[in-house]
Amino acid sequence: MNPGLYIVGTPIGNLADMTFRAVETLKNATVILTEDTRHTRILLDHYGITTPMISCHKFNEASRTATVVEKARAGAAVALVTDGGMPTISDPGARTVAACRAAGLPVTVIPGPTALTTAMALAGIIDHAFIFEGFLPHKSGARARRLAELAAMHMTVVFYESPYRVERLANEVATAFGPCRMTIARELTKYFEECFSDTPTAIAARVKARPVKGEVVAIVTLDHMTPPADSPATAG
Repeated sequence: MNPGLYIVGTPIGNLADMTFRAVETLKNATVILTEDTRHTRILLDHYGITTPMISCHKFNEASRTATVVEKARAGAAVALVTDGGMPTISDPGARTVAACRAAGLPVTVIPGPTALTTAMALAGIIDHAFIFEGFLPHKSGARARRLAELAAMHMTVVFYESPYRVERLANEVATAFGPCRMTIARELTKYFEECFSDTPTAIAARVKARPVKGEVVAIVTLDHMTPPADSPATAG
């Protein structure tokens, strides 16, 4: 492999979603930069990949960039992965990519799954522009301000959220957006994949009665952008 940085998309749940190109890249790379070595080890073992790993997460990425640039300049092919999906999309990696590009090093993307596009496709939202917000701030004041800003844009908004905060998010959306619809997609590509849609108030009540588990994508649409009802092919 040529030296440089290789941004590799990895499965968001189902290990079979790994592409041939991604497997070959990780097998032939000099080193793999990964968010969590223990998590990535499961993927590497599944595909018989023995390439050494170096951790790179939100707490140490700033200090790792110099190491990556140095290795690539010395001829190394550095593969960048996260715990699942595309690096830099609400995951670590952006600083590393920016540092390599600033240093004039080759940067290549090996596309793979993302929860964002998977959820949008599953929800069947009518074709129009949308905003990807990712994770909201944790503090109530900052969340309320940001939700008010998003509501004023009158567009579909896609959030990533912890399963422990879905009820809170639904209640906040009901207050900030007024009449709208909300779709919850969770455990995407996994056995217990689920997708359901209703008003934010109804979503909050449903989640309170039956808390959700796993990774969650929440999509908020205005009434004139009506998403479908519950997916008929829901597992679990």
